[in-house]
Formats: sequence, C-alpha cells, structure tokens
Amino acid sequence: MRGVSKQKVVEEMKKQLWLAGPLFTVGMLQYSMQVISVMFVGHLGELPLSGASLATSFASVTGFNLLMGMASALDTLCGQSFGAGQHHMLGIHMQRATFVLSFVSVFLGIMLAFTKQILVAMHQQVAIAEEAGVYALYMIPSLFAYGIFQCLLKFLQTQNIVFPMVLSSAVVALLHIPLCWVLVIKSGLGSKGAAIANTVSYWINLLLVGLYVKFSSSCAKSWTGFSKKALQNISEFLKISIPSACMLCLKAWAFELMVLLSGLLPNPQLETSVSSICLNTFAIAWMIPFGLSSAACTRVSNELGASNPQAASLAVRVALVLVLAEGIIMVLLMILLRKIWGNLYSSETQVINYVAAMMPILAICSFLDGSQSVLSGVARGSGWQKIGAIVNLGSFYFVGVPSAVVLGFVLHMKGKGLWLGIVSAFTVQVMLFGVITIRTSWEKEANKAAMRVQNSRIPPELPQGDPFPISEVN
Repeated sequence: MRGVSKQKVVEEMKKQLWLAGPLFTVGMLQYSMQVISVMFVGHLGELPLSGASLATSFASVTGFNLLMGMASALDTLCGQSFGAGQHHMLGIHMQRATFVLSFVSVFLGIMLAFTKQILVAMHQQVAIAEEAGVYALYMIPSLFAYGIFQCLLKFLQTQNIVFPMVLSSAVVALLHIPLCWVLVIKSGLGSKGAAIANTVSYWINLLLVGLYVKFSSSCAKSWTGFSKKALQNISEFLKISIPSACMLCLKAWAFELMVLLSGLLPNPQLETSVSSICLNTFAIAWMIPFGLSSAACTRVSNELGASNPQAASLAVRVALVLVLAEGIIMVLLMILLRKIWGNLYSSETQVINYVAAMMPILAICSFLDGSQSVLSGVARGSGWQKIGAIVNLGSFYFVGVPSAVVLGFVLHMKGKGLWLGIVSAFTVQVMLFGVITIRTSWEKEANKAAMRVQNSRIPPELPQGDPFPISEVN
C-alpha cells in the first residue's frame, strides 16, 4: 500500500483480525441457538418442523433483522464518540438505543402475535400457519432481550471489547442444548418448549453481558449509570437508526422473496428445498465477512472520531484486502465441495445434483457479498446509512429482483436464474459502494465525525459534592 509503512499495515491487520475473529464467533453462536431449537423440533415430526422453521424465518424478517439494523446506528455514534475520547457518551447512546428498541419491540411483538393470520393471508397452509403462530407467540419475549443485547454488543464492540461476548455466548449456547432437551422432549411442551428455550437463552446471555458492563473496570468510563439524558436527542438517533435498519432489511427481504419465488417455479418442492439449502449455506459463509465488516466498521468509526483520516483510509484498504483473500478461499472451498455438500442436507439424488450445480453461482454470490459487507461496514462506521439504504434499494429492487424474475421465469433458468439475479444485485452494490468509497475525502469525513460528536455531546454528570467543574472555576 503506497505511502504506508509495512509496520502500520501489519498493525492494522492485527487489530482487525483481533476484532473479526471474536465477532464471527459470536455471530455463529447466536445463529447456532436458532438451529439447535429447530433441530430438536425436527424430531417431533414434519408439521412442527415446518411451523417452527416458518415462524423463525418470519420473526427474523419482521423483527430480529429490524432490531439488529436499528442497533447498528451505534456503530457510528458509539464508535466515533469512543475515538473522540467522549467515553461517557457511549453509555448515553446505548441507553437511548435500548429505550427506542424496547419501544419498537412492543409493536413487533404485537405483529408476531398475529403470525397465523398474516401467514394465512399470504396463502400458507393453514395447519403450518397455526403451528408457526403458536411458536411465534412464545418467541415474543426474546425480541426484547435480543434488541437490548444488540445495543450492548455494539456498546462493547466499539470499545474493542469482544471476548466477554464470546464467553457469554459460548456458555449460553452450551446451556441451550440441555435446555432444549428438557423443554422440548422431557416436559412435553413440544415446539413451544423450543421457543421458550430461545427466550430463556437470550435473556441469560443479556444478563451475563449486562453484569459485565455493570461491574467490569473496562467499562468504568463508558458506563456511568442510568441517566435521563438518554431520553434527549431521540430524533437524532432515529435519523441514523432508521436508514441503518433499511440497509439490513432491504437485503434480507430480497433473499426471503427469492425463497417465495422459488415456490412458484415448476416442481416447487424441489426448488424450495434447494433454495433453502442454498440460503442456509450462504448464511454460514456470510459469518466470516460479517466479522470483518464489523471490525472494519469499528476501526473506521474509531479513527474518524479520533480525527485520524489517514488511519481510517488505511483501515478501509486493509479490510478490503482481508475480505478479498477470504472470498477467494471460500470460492475454492465451495467449488471443491460442490458434489458432496448436498449430502449434508438430503439423500435425494436429484437434490444433491441440483445443489452441486448451484454451488458455483453461490460461490460467486458469496465472494461479492463479502466485499459489499465490508464496504457496508465502512458506510456504517462513517455514518453513510442513508446512502447505504438508497444503494441497497436500487441494487436489489431495481436490478436484483427484476433480473431474478426475468432469468427464472421468462428465460426458464429456474433456481439458477433467481440466484443469478442476486449476483447481479451484489455486482451493482459493490460497484456503487466501491465508487463512493474511492471518491471519499477522509479528511472531510473526519470533520463530519467531529461535528457529529460535538452535536451529540452531553457533559458528564458530576460527582456529588462537586457543584461545578474545576475548569470552570479557573
């Protein structure tokens, strides 16, 4: 990298890998709890499994993704405040986000309570919709825990504190297995027990991380207790959190739309099964870029907050090099494993062969998604959420989905056509984010970050007995 010493590049690479590895692990552990619950339900029969799977997908699309997206506003706010040395503001931002997300969770919970009616209106089978409705009902309390946990995760992540979250998530994931066994199998609660197990595990994880924030010396400067000041400037938080949610949800909804479209193709049972396998494979492959994206986001926001534009620029370049290397390795693995990967999901020869034919397309999709994930992380760290939402809207709904419909239905490419539509969306997305990033003046972004931190700054509360700061006396 021109103009940068090898030592600085190596140091930046170490910092990002130090963040990316644990954040990838946390993502996998969180994802594993949903998978474990559905696996236990799978032993109860086909109907409970279909209901639990549909409810999990519906709750993710309408609730969990929205909460994760809104919490991503803290990538900008907490990250830049930490870089600027305004440590007490991290606690204020986190409390404000917690309040807003908890308020939003009330409405999301009401929507989940009507899961059955919504699914029936979407022409899903009544029996499966009823099963999904019951499962979703018992998942409602987990929404509140998930939203608050995401706020705490961003609060710690932007301070480069990641290993406590790995430890708590690992402990909870291990406890989740016997918990599911007791609530699903032994208690006779069936699929309801799996949903309750999810809720209990989410709340335990939240409690463990919350206790760490409360009592750890690492958070002494950033967590100074509850404050009414968190109820101020909510509109400023919403200006970032709503576009943040749009960035994530527009992408997630496009993938769910692909699954629905696959059910309209000839031989819908085969197409839907293969599409679900591809989506699951894609989700697993996405976890590594997710870690790199979060690491890049934290590094960029910290350096911009600290008014170090050159360091922020270096962080972007290092992140792109890392994700390109990861993408090449992932492409090679997918191509090498293409003929055996389907065996993990099915014993049907037709399904296995179809998955093998889809893997090269999935590999390209995964490679492009890795690049856009890191560029999206840079956008969040820089505060470009509005731009990111517009890019995602145009990429997926003006290019990706129409291309998928034409390729899949008009040109009769079926499932391959649908996923090639996603490839076209990622191609446009990477190009647009790439142009925006290349044309960015990091000096101007550092100035914008300084203004954002200054505008959101609230003086720290003074200890009792100290009526005014010493600096004001002088």
